[in-house]
Parts: sequence; C-alpha cells; structure tokens
Amino acid sequence: DRKKEVLELSEKSKWVEYRGNLKRQKGERLRLPPWLKTEIPIGKNYNKLKNTLRDLNLTQCPNIGECWGGGEYSTATATIMLMGDTCTRGCRFCSVKTARQPPPLDKNEPYNTAKAIVAWGLDYVVLTSVDRDDLADGGSEHFAQTVSHLKERGPKILVECLTPDFRGDLSAVEIIALSGLDVYAHNVETVRELQRFVRDPRANFDQSLSVLRHAKKVKPSVLTKTSIMLGLGETDDQIQNTLTELREADVDCLTLGQYMQPTKRHLKVEEYVTPEKFAHWEKVGNEMGFVYTASGPLVRSSYKAGEFFLKNLLDKRKSEVKE
Repeated sequence: DRKKEVLELSEKSKWVEYRGNLKRQKGERLRLPPWLKTEIPIGKNYNKLKNTLRDLNLTQCPNIGECWGGGEYSTATATIMLMGDTCTRGCRFCSVKTARQPPPLDKNEPYNTAKAIVAWGLDYVVLTSVDRDDLADGGSEHFAQTVSHLKERGPKILVECLTPDFRGDLSAVEIIALSGLDVYAHNVETVRELQRFVRDPRANFDQSLSVLRHAKKVKPSVLTKTSIMLGLGETDDQIQNTLTELREADVDCLTLGQYMQPTKRHLKVEEYVTPEKFAHWEKVGNEMGFVYTASGPLVRSSYKAGEFFLKNLLDKRKSEVKE
C-alpha cells in the first residue's frame, strides 16, 4: 500500500508540472490532463449485476462501472435507470438517445427492480431516469411504485431518486417526495447563466430550484441533493452565486464534477478544472452549510463516497428519532 501511495504521489507531482492548455482556445479541442487519465475501478459485483439487469430487462446507468459494488467504502450501491433508455429531451451534454415518443413503460419494472435490488443485498440505491415528457405525470408514479416495492421488501435499503423536473409539475415531485425515499436528488447541471446553452430549452434553473424546494416543503426530513458540472465556461462568481441560490433553497447535498464531452456532436469542454480548484469548491460548500459537498474531477452525481456518508448520516438521524 505504501508503495502504491508513493507511486500515486509521484504521479501527482506530474500534475503540478502539467503545462498543457486547460482552457480552450477558439477552434481547438483540449487534451485530457493527467488527473483524468485514471482507470475506472470496476467492483467484483459488476458482472453479476450486469447479467441480472439483462435478465430482468432493466436499464443500467451509463456510468455503471464507477457507481457499482461496495469497494473501499463498503457501501454496496447501484444506480438503476428507470423508464427505458430513450429521453424526450436533447440536452447538449448528454449522450442518451432521444425521441418524441419513446416506447411505453414496462409496468412490471417497479416490481422487478425492487426484487433485483433486494436480492443483491445492496445498502444504497440510486433510481434515476430519462425525461418522459410524453407521459401525463412524467413517470412520477412509476418512480414512486419502485420506491414503495423496495421499501416493502428491504426496509433498511436507503433510496435516492435522481429525478427529472417533470416540466415543473410539483404534484409529480410530491408523489416521489412522499413515496418513502431518503434522498431527493435533481440536478441543476450548470450555473444559471449557462442553462439555455447546456440544457434542453424545456429545462431551466428556476424550474429545477422549484423541484428541490418543493420536495423539502412536502417532506422536511428528506435530504435534497443536486449536482453541477464544471468546465463549460462558467466563472467563479457564477459558481458562487449558484451555490448561494441552492443554499437559499435549502438544498442539503452538493456534488461538483468535471464535464466530459461524450461525443463529437456534444458541447466541447471549455476548461479542465484542476483538482486544487475542486478542493476549493468543496471547502466553500462546507463553509456555506451544505450538509455534504463532494467536489472532484471524477465525481459523478451518484457518487459512492457520498452514498457512504449519506448512509451514515441517515442512519444517525433515524436512531436519534427513535431515542
């Protein structure tokens, strides 16, 4: 382990000397800096889970390799994407396929998902989905059914729902917030000023804030969580103002990660933000009163260390309630 540590530190000393461009000049494409050239760790559970997903006709999250299987934090977690793999929106940072009328929902999915998750013996599960603007309730009932099946079969499993904005329909938010989940997550994705440039025109910052605010209003004990990608051309002031607005909306948990361009058709990376800069924002987030801030180049919105932390926090809160 010591050898590994020394090796990692020698690698890190190269980061400091890295002289490549971190900000994009007109017409160029940035090269990947050394701190992003890491192997994504794949837990030993990965293949087993992947096969079960296929057998049950469930959709895996695109970041499956890094979100799955306990690893060093020993919180066995999984991220499952509900409602198919086709989105009704086309955000400029996301490579999920889009269509106006995706295939209908699989009505057995909530039950099958719960059954699979309980069988895997997971501690923490993130349920996420594509946007389904084609459905009257945006799929909120489908989410809620999955949560209630899960909690029925495995009451100890902690459930986070990373939801769409349901076109600002707060009754849909309410259905999920009251479903028995532990963490209500919805991503604002970027600073206020870049929303129209980065997200589908049907999404916007105020609509996203209202989702997070409403979840907290109808279920004050629920933890709310959001995520921001850096490297899209935002300024420090814009990040600071965004964090301020999130705290004013009583958002509990925040993750900040590096935007990575999924294909040539998507938005180019404007800047590779250094690990030091991410550490700065983590410190700022903690000082501003977020219960939890995870900030780093490889942090995703469903983040294993975060789930480990949230599990401990939620367990502690539950035992306090019992006392």
